[in-house]
Amino acid sequence: MTKKQCVLLLFLLITTVTFAQFPQMPAQGQVKVDSMKSVILNVYRQYSVYLPKSYTTNPEKKYPVLYLLHGVFDNNNGWVQRGHLQDVANKLIDAGEAVEMIIVVPDAGRIWNGYFDMEGWPYETFFFTEFLPYIESKYRIIGDKQHRAIAGLSMGGGGTTVYAQKHPELFSSAYAMSALMGLEPGGGMQIDDNKFKALNQSVIENHCVKFVENANDEIKEKLKTVRWFIDCGDDDFLFDVNIAFCQAMKKARVPYQLRVRDGGHDWEYWHSALYTALPFVSNGFPK
Repeated sequence: MTKKQCVLLLFLLITTVTFAQFPQMPAQGQVKVDSMKSVILNVYRQYSVYLPKSYTTNPEKKYPVLYLLHGVFDNNNGWVQRGHLQDVANKLIDAGEAVEMIIVVPDAGRIWNGYFDMEGWPYETFFFTEFLPYIESKYRIIGDKQHRAIAGLSMGGGGTTVYAQKHPELFSSAYAMSALMGLEPGGGMQIDDNKFKALNQSVIENHCVKFVENANDEIKEKLKTVRWFIDCGDDDFLFDVNIAFCQAMKKARVPYQLRVRDGGHDWEYWHSALYTALPFVSNGFPK
C-alpha cells in the first residue's frame, strides 16, 4: 500500500469514527457561493449567502435578510473567509442573541470597485433593480422594510449609509463599520487608474455627511425611520469623517448609535464588530 493510500484510509477511518461517536450533531447554518447574470453590468456577479440551519428542514419558513457589503480590494469572499461570517452567525443564533436570518454578501469588487453608479459600472442601479429583486425571489425572504437590513465595512460602510439614505423605505437598520462616509475633491486613493479615479469621484458625489447637512425636513423624517449604528475604531483613518457624520445627524435630530472602540482599519476590528452588528439588526426585525 502506498503512502498516499495509507493517508486516505486513515482519513476514512477517522471520519467513520467521528460520525459514529456523534451521530446527532446539530445542524448548522451554511454559507454558499452562487452567481447571477447581470444584464445591466453585462457580467456574471458572484455572491455569498448564509442560510440558517432551519432553511433546509423547514421549507415553509421565510426569513429576514441582511445585505452585508465588503470593502475595497475585496469581494464576496472577504466576510466569509476573514470575517468568519458563518461561525459568528451560527454562534449568535444558537445563543439566542440574533434571530435566524439570511445574510447576503454581494460582489462589488474584482475588476471594478464601488457601490455607486459610475461610467461603465452602474452598480447601484444593478443592486436595486436586478440584484435585490433576484435574491428575494430566489430565497425565502420576507421582502419588506421591516425584515430587511444593510451593513458593511469601509467602502461597504459608505455604501450601507448611502443606500439607506437614498432608500430609507427599504431598510429597517443600517450598520456602518469604519465607513468611507465621503471624500473631498482630490481625496481618496491616489492610484493612476481611471477606475479608481471614478471610484473616488463617486464617493465625493455621494458624500454621506453633506447628504444629511443638505436634507430638508421631509428627508430628515424619512431618515428617522431607519435604525442607524456607526462603529469606528479610534485609530481608524476614517474616524474624523465618521464623527462628522454623527455630528450632522445630531444637528438634524436623527437618532443614531455610535460605538468607538480601540482599533484601526482592519479585519480584527470588523470581525469583532460583527458580534454587535448581527444582534443590532436582529433587534430591528419584528418579533
